[in-house]
Amino acid sequence: MQTRRERWREVVFEAETPAGRRFDVTLLILIGLSVAAVVLESVKGIRVRWGGLLWTVEWIFTILFTLEYLLRLWVSRSAWKYARSFYGVVDLLSLLPTYVALFFPGGQALMVIRILRLLRVFRVLKMIRHVNGAELLMRALYASRAKVSVFFLALATIALIAGTLMYLVEGEASGYTSIPVGVYWAVVTITTLGFGDITPTTPLGQAITTVLALTGYAVLAVPTGIVSSEISKLDGDDSSDACPSCGVHGHLPDARYCRRCGGSLS
Repeated sequence: MQTRRERWREVVFEAETPAGRRFDVTLLILIGLSVAAVVLESVKGIRVRWGGLLWTVEWIFTILFTLEYLLRLWVSRSAWKYARSFYGVVDLLSLLPTYVALFFPGGQALMVIRILRLLRVFRVLKMIRHVNGAELLMRALYASRAKVSVFFLALATIALIAGTLMYLVEGEASGYTSIPVGVYWAVVTITTLGFGDITPTTPLGQAITTVLALTGYAVLAVPTGIVSSEISKLDGDDSSDACPSCGVHGHLPDARYCRRCGGSLS
């Protein structure tokens, strides 16, 4: 028979079970509402009129998320491992600002508190674990990290060379006051943002800009293709044998019905 801790572990960490789905949906709603409260609090008119209510609502959300964090520590097989994980750090960062504000009521510390309180938007990262496919995407990004890193290194090299050339060709008269400014222009051009705050005026500079812009169109699709390839491989190899009704694992490849509840596995 399962212990109470094991049953809660299934609810908290097993999204395939009905109770786990309800738990995740409830958390998604709470996270969305708490982030909305943070956003509304940044509007001066709303803060002046409804500041007291928003403060009360914030404490309600903080208490609820604190209980969730403690629950996850309790049901985890290794509380210390979870606390050091990505999600554990995000959960902690979403709680600390409200508690820290209690210890800094002074005037000069208000600016520090305001910065810390902005960390509450980290709660939006808590949504990742509850969104279908998010784990697959994170695994694909992790699997493609080496290729993407090489791509960005090559892109940075191109930007450095192009920025240096434009600094030599255009000079300070056209706004290229230093090599970092030239690199900034090169990154904006490669990514096709085209802010227009710095533009070449000489024929050679315009020719370099044309080549760099065309290069940008060619290279921007590279990281998308790399990540898409990893997603395809992981998606094909990540078939789950979990029962959609009760969430139990361990079925044979040709099983059609759940070994626990008898529900269809299709």
